[in-house]
Amino acid sequence: MAKRQVFFSFHYDNDNWRAGLVRNMGKVDKSSTFSDNDWEEVKEKNEGEIEAWIDEQLMNRSCLVVLIGKNTANRKWINYEIKKAYKLNKGIVGIYIHKLKNSSKEQDDRGKNPFECLILEGKKLSKYVKCFDSCYSSSEYVYNDIKDNIEDLIEYGIEHKPSTW
Repeated sequence: MAKRQVFFSFHYDNDNWRAGLVRNMGKVDKSSTFSDNDWEEVKEKNEGEIEAWIDEQLMNRSCLVVLIGKNTANRKWINYEIKKAYKLNKGIVGIYIHKLKNSSKEQDDRGKNPFECLILEGKKLSKYVKCFDSCYSSSEYVYNDIKDNIEDLIEYGIEHKPSTW
């Protein structure tokens, strides 16, 4: 199976390290990953430029993967990315990453499901979007669990994209 091109959505300030772990697992097409410098450049753009960048990135991807941390739900750009992926009929899935250790070797509290907060065309997205939350508590086991399941989760998201809801 070919590696999919996906767009990773996450709260940069809190979860950049954790997101990097997932992005660099080697389970998605290399075009899906951006360096930390790329993310820093995007953060410096104005709102219109950020929207255009997100729009362009999502056009070339088959799935939006929302990496869910403590502060992911209800963030402006994450909500924008989810709504845009919905409009573009892209696969959408979530992966809880709070149990992965950050650069300070700390785990975090579980965040709210960001799809609980979004209703599009009368549909509460949490009813349709699958979110993966590892049953393990050890960061190493959580990492391996995500690595073992991410490709199937992405395929599920693509097979169950908004047009099938």
